[in-house]
Amino acid sequence: MSVTAAAGFRAAGINAGLKESGRPDLALVVNDGPLDVAAGVFTTNRVAAAPVHWCRSVLAGEHGSPGAARAVILNSGSANACTGPQGAADTAATAARVAELLAHDRPGPQPGSVLVCSTGVIGVPLDMPNLLTGAAAAVRALADTPDAGHAAATAIMTTDTVSKEDTLHLDGWTIGGMIKGVGMLAPGMATMLCVITTDAVVDAGTAHSALSRAAARTVGRINSDGCMSTNDTVLLLASGASGKTPAPEDFGAAVQELLGRLGRRLVADAEGATHDIAITVTGAITEAAAEAAARTVSASNLLKCAVAGEDPNWGRVISQLGTVPEAVCPFDPDAVDVAINGVTVYRHGALGEDRSTVDMTPRETRIDIALNAGDAAATVWTNDLTHGYVTINADYTT
Repeated sequence: MSVTAAAGFRAAGINAGLKESGRPDLALVVNDGPLDVAAGVFTTNRVAAAPVHWCRSVLAGEHGSPGAARAVILNSGSANACTGPQGAADTAATAARVAELLAHDRPGPQPGSVLVCSTGVIGVPLDMPNLLTGAAAAVRALADTPDAGHAAATAIMTTDTVSKEDTLHLDGWTIGGMIKGVGMLAPGMATMLCVITTDAVVDAGTAHSALSRAAARTVGRINSDGCMSTNDTVLLLASGASGKTPAPEDFGAAVQELLGRLGRRLVADAEGATHDIAITVTGAITEAAAEAAARTVSASNLLKCAVAGEDPNWGRVISQLGTVPEAVCPFDPDAVDVAINGVTVYRHGALGEDRSTVDMTPRETRIDIALNAGDAAATVWTNDLTHGYVTINADYTT
């Protein structure tokens, strides 16, 4: 189960005719309360899609209560990005239609309580007749079953090859989620739409704090191809239906655990990838410095190609590491160690163990960089770069 695992939530995923492929393309998640707490984290791209602007305004309380939402509708097939005033109007109209439909289903929802997400090709306007007709069909299909949650997770897929869902059952309360994304995975988040639902009793401040911290340490540390989306959105909805109030630190830990699991599913399904790569930097002076170093190494296309060819070319690691500004991450190059899949191939500025002893066949590749300058650490996930990635993105809009 995913978004329907927590009490108080229903979901649906349908085919609204938004994709030429005929695959499911419209999802709806509804919070039946009693709470309507909501929080969000969004792309930092200055070119943000209309739905991102809408969601930010809803959560800021510009259309109702701040930190509150009753539902989220998500479409795939069109990103509704760079579509001008019409794109903004279409997003608002979508929220209004869903609110109207849900008001018949259950009194209360207003346009300002409906979040909207889109994913797909940039610059393509929404097919509003099919979307609005589909919204009515989605409301009719709402259910609190595992199948309904899976259908919603399937409907938000674009070039994903599998749906991505997970659930945690804790001390009397539950948290679940769905996520999509396989390309444009960097640098602030992955190119994703993500909805997390929980029946815990939490307030808006606790929800926002937990989500922001979790995103920064999980999906914020994925760098597949160095490209940032216009539509990245991670939402957290809390119904309070369990009646259980976890300690803020326990709630935050659960959000981070769930979002970390979902983020790993993004890496595992990255476009054309044959290896998932965990770049862990230890011995940095601060966590921020460790993250900066790991991010810099993860951005090397030369390294990613080497891993695709199962070549433990540690020179690609150490040369990229050396481009991190000293002011950002100070370290002594002659004190650095690099291990690939457990074999220390570079030790204190010189040759380490024989690189031919490194086994590069496992799907998961681990690159461990010890700076030996401090006590902080961070991990950034990436993947290899293959012919498959080029093929998928060369043919994406055609």
